[in-house]
Amino acid sequence: MLDPVETQSVSPVFVGRQDESALLAGLLRGADEGIPQGVVVGGEAGVGKTRLLEEFLASARAAGATTAVGAGVELGADGLPFAPVAGLLRALHRQLGDELFEAAGERRGELARLLPEWEESGAAVPVVEGDAWDRARLFELLTRLLERLARDRTLVLVFEDLHWADRSTRELLAYYIRSVRSARLLVVGSYRTDDLHRRHPLRPFLAQLDRLRTVHRIALRRLSGDEVAAQMAGILGAPPEAALALSVFARTEGNPFFVEELTVGGRPRGALPETLRDLLLVRVEEMDERTQDVLRVVAEGGASVEHGLLARVAALPEPELLATLRAAVGARLLVATDEGDGYRFRHALTREALADDLLPGERARLNRRYAEALADDPTLVAAEELPTRLASHWYHAGDRPRALPAVLAAAVVAGRRFANAEQLRLLERALELWDAVEPEARVGLRPAQRVWSYPAPEPEEPVGWVDLMAEAVIAAQLAGRGERALALCRRALRELDEVRQPLHAAWFWTQRVGMAERLMRGDGSAELARAQELLRGLPPSEVHARVLALEAALLAKRGPDPDVIERAERAVSLARLVGAHRTELYARYTLATLQADAGDGQGAVTEMRAVLATVLRGGDVALLGRCLNNLSAVLIDAGEFAQALEHLDESVELAERYGLVEGHSWLWGNRAFACTAMGRWPEAETALDEATRRASHSQSRQISRVLTGQLAVLRGDLARAEAESEAVLAEIEGVRGGTQFHWELARLRIDLAVARGRPPHAREVVRGMAAGELFGASLLAWMLAFAAATAEAESRGLPGAEEGREAAVEEIRSLTRRLPRNVPIREAMGVLVDAQLARARGRDTPRHWAEAVAQLTPLPLPHHVAEARYGWAEALLAEGRPDGREAAGEQLRAACELVTRLGAGPLGERVARLAQRAGLDLASPAGPAPEPAPEEPFGLTPRERAVLELVAAGRSNRQIAEQLFISPKTVSVHVSRILAKLEVTSRGEAAAVAHRFRLVAARP
Repeated sequence: MLDPVETQSVSPVFVGRQDESALLAGLLRGADEGIPQGVVVGGEAGVGKTRLLEEFLASARAAGATTAVGAGVELGADGLPFAPVAGLLRALHRQLGDELFEAAGERRGELARLLPEWEESGAAVPVVEGDAWDRARLFELLTRLLERLARDRTLVLVFEDLHWADRSTRELLAYYIRSVRSARLLVVGSYRTDDLHRRHPLRPFLAQLDRLRTVHRIALRRLSGDEVAAQMAGILGAPPEAALALSVFARTEGNPFFVEELTVGGRPRGALPETLRDLLLVRVEEMDERTQDVLRVVAEGGASVEHGLLARVAALPEPELLATLRAAVGARLLVATDEGDGYRFRHALTREALADDLLPGERARLNRRYAEALADDPTLVAAEELPTRLASHWYHAGDRPRALPAVLAAAVVAGRRFANAEQLRLLERALELWDAVEPEARVGLRPAQRVWSYPAPEPEEPVGWVDLMAEAVIAAQLAGRGERALALCRRALRELDEVRQPLHAAWFWTQRVGMAERLMRGDGSAELARAQELLRGLPPSEVHARVLALEAALLAKRGPDPDVIERAERAVSLARLVGAHRTELYARYTLATLQADAGDGQGAVTEMRAVLATVLRGGDVALLGRCLNNLSAVLIDAGEFAQALEHLDESVELAERYGLVEGHSWLWGNRAFACTAMGRWPEAETALDEATRRASHSQSRQISRVLTGQLAVLRGDLARAEAESEAVLAEIEGVRGGTQFHWELARLRIDLAVARGRPPHAREVVRGMAAGELFGASLLAWMLAFAAATAEAESRGLPGAEEGREAAVEEIRSLTRRLPRNVPIREAMGVLVDAQLARARGRDTPRHWAEAVAQLTPLPLPHHVAEARYGWAEALLAEGRPDGREAAGEQLRAACELVTRLGAGPLGERVARLAQRAGLDLASPAGPAPEPAPEEPFGLTPRERAVLELVAAGRSNRQIAEQLFISPKTVSVHVSRILAKLEVTSRGEAAAVAHRFRLVAARP
C-alpha cells in the first residue's frame, strides 16, 4: 500500500560515525570467532542512533549474519513487559521459521507467554505456582535458545529504546550478557541520553554493564559543521550554500534529525520557535487539517498503531484514511511497522510533541475511542498487548469505573510475565482509582493473586482494598523496593480497623518485621509484639504460625537454649496444622541454624540443604533468598570456607537466574568476608564492588561499606578505612540496626585505632559490646573479641592506658565466656584471644602463643596466624632465654612472609618494628643485624632512634627496657647519649626536639 511513496529527507550518504562503525565491525568479527560481544549505543534524541544501527545491520547481513530488532514500547506510564524480547522472537521466527521452534526443544510451549500465537502450534503452556519461578525458567530457556541459534551462525540482536524497556527486559538482557560464554552472538542496545533523569532505572543498569569487559559503550556525538554540510548535500543533491549550511548548523547544533527537518525543501522554514516541541511540530502543521487529525489519533495510540484499530478510531472512509496516511508517510512523519500492519512515527519525539499538544478534553476523547474500539473488538491488537493498552486508554480517558478492572487485568498480565516492578506500578494505579470508584463498580473484580490464607477465601470472592494493599506490598518486596513496601504497610495499618480486622492487621505487622531490620529501623521485635497482641484470643491461622516462626528466628540469636528450640518446633507444628507450607520451611530453617550453633554443623547443613531442595522444587523464590544466604553464613561461621565459596558460586547463579534483587548484596558480602579471612584479598575486593553495587537497602549498603573499610585497614589504606567508617557512622546516627552489623563496625573502628597507633581510643568502642546477641555469628564475635584484646595489648605502657585495663580486659572476657568453642575455628579463635588477653596483662608466655599457632595453622586464616606468630616471637624475646632469639627470629620471618604475601601493611610494620627492637634480620636467620652507620643530622643510631621514640611517648626506662628487650641500665646509657647528641638537658626537651625535627614518627 505504501510502496509507491518516495522521500528524500534522509541523506543517502551516511555522514561521519567512522570510529563507531569501525568498533561495531570489530565486535562483529569477534562474534564471528565465537566470542559473545555486547555494545550499548547512547545519544540524545535525533543524534543518529537508529541510522548507525541500520547501516551496521545492513553490513552485518551482507557478511552473512542473521539480525533481529526489538524495541521498547512506551504506553503512557505503563511499559509493556518484555516487548523488545517478543519483537526479537517474531523477527527471528520470520527468518528462521520452524528452526526457531526446534531450537526451543520440548520447552518451546513456555515461550507462548511472550508469543501467544505459538499456542496455535499445539504447544502446551505449563503453569508453575510462583511467578518468579516461571520468570527464572523463561530467562534460562531464552538464553539457551539463543546459544543454540548462534552455534552455527552469527546472530546480531538489537534492543532499541532501552530507556522505555521494562525492568524485566533489562534484567533479562543483563542475564544474557552474563550467562552466555561461548556463542557467535552480538547484542546491541540503544537508548536516549536526554531521557535519563537522575533516578531513571536505566542508569544503574548501564553502570552494571560498564563493569563487564565484554560490553562496550558508544556515545554518539553531534555532527561537526563540515558533517552537517555533507548531510545537507546528501538531502539536497548538491552542496548547500555556505550561509545556509552555517545557519542550519547554528540552529541544530549538529543534531542530524534537526538538520533533516530544517533542510527538507532546500532551506530552513522561517523563524522557528526555540523549544523542541515547536520545532518538531513544524512539519506536522504543514500538513492539511485532515492529515493532522489522523496524526493526532496515531500519536495517542501509543508507540505504534495497527491499521484496523486506527481505522476504527479515526472513523474515516478507507480511501480518505489511505490518502492521509500516504501523505504522512511521504512527509516522513510516519513509517510502516516492521510487521507491516500498522504505523509509527519516524521519530518518537514527534509523537510526544503531538500528544503533549493535545487539549485535555481532546486527549480524553481520543483515549475513550481507542478503549471502546478495543473493547468492541479485542482482535484489533495482539492478545498479549490488549490488557496493558486497555488499562492505559481507559485511565487516560478518565473513565475510572472501567479503568480499575482494566488496570487490575494488566497487573495480572505483568505478574504472569514476571515483571514485578511493572506489576507494582499497576497495583498502585489501582489503589489510586479505588476510592474514586463507587462500591457497586468494584463488584466482581478479581485480584492478581491471593496472599491471604486465613481462612482461604472462596474463589469467587471479589477483591477488596486490603487485598490490593497486600499484593502491592508483596510486589514491592519482590521488586526490591523495601522503602515502598514499608510505606504501603504503614498506609494499610493506618486505614485498617484493627478491632474488626485483626488478622489482616497482624499480617501487615509481620511484613514489617523483616523490613525493620533490613532498613535499619530496629530488630523487628516491636512489630512482632504488636502482631502477637492482635492475634491474642483468635483461633489458629497461618498468621499465628508466621508470628511464631518469626519470634523463633529473632530469639535464635541468643543461642540454642531449650526455650528457643521449643518455640521453633511449635512453629513447625502449627504451620503443618494450618497448612502453611512456606512458614513450616521457614521454621525448619531456623531450627537448623540452632543446630549449627549447638555444634552439629554437619547435621545443620544437611537439613538446610534439604529445605533448600524443597524450596527449589516448589519455586518459592521469596524463601529461596533466605536459604541461600543463611546456608553460606552457617558454613562460614563454622570455618568451612571452601564449602561456603562453592555454595556461594551456586547461589549467585541462582540469584541471577531467579531475579533475587535483595539477596545479591548479602551473597557477595558473605563471599567478601570469607575471602578476606582466607587472605584472598583481590577476590574480596571484587566481591565488595558487587555487594556495594547490588545493595538494595540501608543495612546491606552499610555492611558493604564496613567490610570495605575492614579490608582497607588490613592493607594499610587507612585513609580509605577512615572515610568508610566515618561515612557509616554519619548515616546510622540515631538509627537502630542489627547487633552483627554493629559488631563489624566496632571491629573496623578498633582495628583502625590500633593501625593509627592510638589503641587506647579503642576502649571507648569496646565498652558495651559484650552485651547483645551472640549466636548465629560466633566467628564474628570471636573476631571482635580478638580485635579488642589486641588494642589492650598494644596499649601497654602508653600514658594513661593502665588505668582501667583490668576492667576492660574483664569486659572482653565476659564476652568470650558466652561464646561457643564447639568447632575447630571457634576453639582456635578462643585460644588466640586468651593469649592476647594474657599479653594485655603482661602474663603471656611462649606456650600461650605456641598453642594458638598450632590451632590456627590448619585453618585458612593467614592474617590471624601471622598475629599469633608475632605474639609468640615477642613472648620468646621477653622471656630472655639463650635460644629464644633464634626461635623468635623464625616466628618473625614466618609472620613477615605471610604479611608480605597478603599485603598486610599495619601488621607488617608491627613485625618490622619488633624485629628492629630486637636487632633481628628478617631477611636472614644468621643472627643479629650489624649496627648501621650513624644517621644525620644528630648522628643517632637506629637503636637510639628506637629509644628516643619511646622517650617521646613518655615511657620510663623500665618500660623502654621491656619493649626493647634490653636492661634498664642499657636504656640509661642510650638516654645519656641521646641527650648529649641533641644538646639538651632533660627527657622533655629531648622529646620536643624529636617532634620538632621529625626524628620520631608522628602519631595522628
